[in-house]
Amino acid sequence: MKGTIVNFRMGRHVQHPKHVIIKLEGIENREQAKEFIGKDVKWQTPSKNENFIKGKVSNMHGNSGAIRALMETGLPGQAIGGSIEIL
Repeated sequence: MKGTIVNFRMGRHVQHPKHVIIKLEGIENREQAKEFIGKDVKWQTPSKNENFIKGKVSNMHGNSGAIRALMETGLPGQAIGGSIEIL
């Protein structure tokens, strides 16, 4: 399944590049998003070679079906607005 990286998880004075907020296609509420907790995610680098960053869905985010994922390493800023794959 495909999703879009919406933003990093942010605080008032800090942003957490290892935590990303993902909006999934076709998911509109919390109950549907709850099914994805614990699944693996993979972000492909723009160079399209074998480089990718893996992570895991940790929790839901908000009431509109967004999820939160914890990545192994921090994502670059160019990842925002890009696609991510749910395995």
